[in-house]
Amino acid sequence: MHSRRSFLVASTAMVAGLRFGAAGPSNPANSAKGGKAKSTILFFLSGGASHLDTWDMKPNAPEEYRGPFKPMATSAPGIQLCEHLPMTAKLAHHLALIRPIRGTVNTNDHHGGYYHNLTGHAPDLSFLTLGNNRTPFPDDWPFMGSVVASRRKAHPYLPNAITLPQKPSKAPYTRPGQFAAKLGVEFDPLYVLGSRDNPLLFTTPSLNLDTTVSPARLKERNGLLTRFDEARREFDQGGGKQNWDRIRGRAFSLLTSSQTAGAFDLTKEPEKLRQRYGANANGMSLLLARKLVEAGVPFITVFWLEDEKIDNKCKSAGGWDTHGNNFTCLKEHLLPEFDRAYSALIEDLAERGLLDSTLVMITSEMGRKPKIGDPRSGGPNGAGRDHWTHCLTDILAGGGIRGGSVYGASDKRGEYPDLKTVTPADVTKTVYHAMGIHDLEAIDREGKPFNLLSEGNPLLELF
Repeated sequence: MHSRRSFLVASTAMVAGLRFGAAGPSNPANSAKGGKAKSTILFFLSGGASHLDTWDMKPNAPEEYRGPFKPMATSAPGIQLCEHLPMTAKLAHHLALIRPIRGTVNTNDHHGGYYHNLTGHAPDLSFLTLGNNRTPFPDDWPFMGSVVASRRKAHPYLPNAITLPQKPSKAPYTRPGQFAAKLGVEFDPLYVLGSRDNPLLFTTPSLNLDTTVSPARLKERNGLLTRFDEARREFDQGGGKQNWDRIRGRAFSLLTSSQTAGAFDLTKEPEKLRQRYGANANGMSLLLARKLVEAGVPFITVFWLEDEKIDNKCKSAGGWDTHGNNFTCLKEHLLPEFDRAYSALIEDLAERGLLDSTLVMITSEMGRKPKIGDPRSGGPNGAGRDHWTHCLTDILAGGGIRGGSVYGASDKRGEYPDLKTVTPADVTKTVYHAMGIHDLEAIDREGKPFNLLSEGNPLLELF
């Protein structure tokens, strides 16, 4: 039987014990302005995807930079992608590539890269002084998905922000930037966990109930509220009773809704469609994301689930952090899995008439170092690419975005932005604009107003 304490954070993802700031604004902003997006799907390529070997290739650069991959024509005139992305190439007329993103962080590493690209805020000095021990802080700037969640009317039976199929990274090195933080814990995403061994199985630990306990019987148990209040002492005493009551009521509503469990059930999706996405955890996560869009969830995040079987081969923890054998690992593992799943999502949304109202975003915590060879994997002979936060590419599709377009350019070796340089703050503001969100004022626990993201401007040319 699952512990009854497991549902205490049903509307959140953070464990009790961290202290959080006061809740943000609860009223949705006027969404009549800006873009057309009702939902956003953020597909985050965990580890740091190589921009030079995917969507910002440099075929005229010296060999020690460009690598062995060749560019291929796409459905969008003037746009070339890697030859190992043939399915995505056929849908390039839906895509907008933002190539000159200066995501530089003081550590040139994962923690800072996550934080910068998920919140739009540059990492502070603590990322440099603490390194991998820089876990999420209660006064961090909030995740863009939490900001969107705070500006939307509460979903009738699901959280406004859902993240799957993992919470990066393995404890105790949880990546900062993926939580609501100072905005208020009630706007944290619900984490739905997937499995590479069983791709159709998604679990929500914070919502699991003993199957012998019916919702009706659960409502009759006076011990339920007692359990909530026991955990309150471990939770956030700074948020006040009103904040806690809102979280408690939300958790109970999720538990007793007959629709909640069904929202995560993919077994009723046609077998042919599941195969189109790819019978793996990342493919099924994107299929589930589409299902959650249909259910009206405003923000869904898919963090690429690593394959530990290729860790030693790629020196990558099984993801996009390809310190070694970059080209073999991309060609044989990462690109085919991505190409099938992502192209299926765009195709599926378009066929269902949902792409125009759904923003789909690809990002990562960094690009890869343009010059091939990482000292940690044998230098040039190891054929890896090291970390590189100084230049990366994001891709947007749907949600009112003008497809078949490229915004700006990196330099001739893909090392730094060269034309129309943008920052993660600009990209985050573009997501907010696509969702019709312009009110970024919040209130801190002392009752003082502050702006959730004062930096950056939306890239209006993309709409």
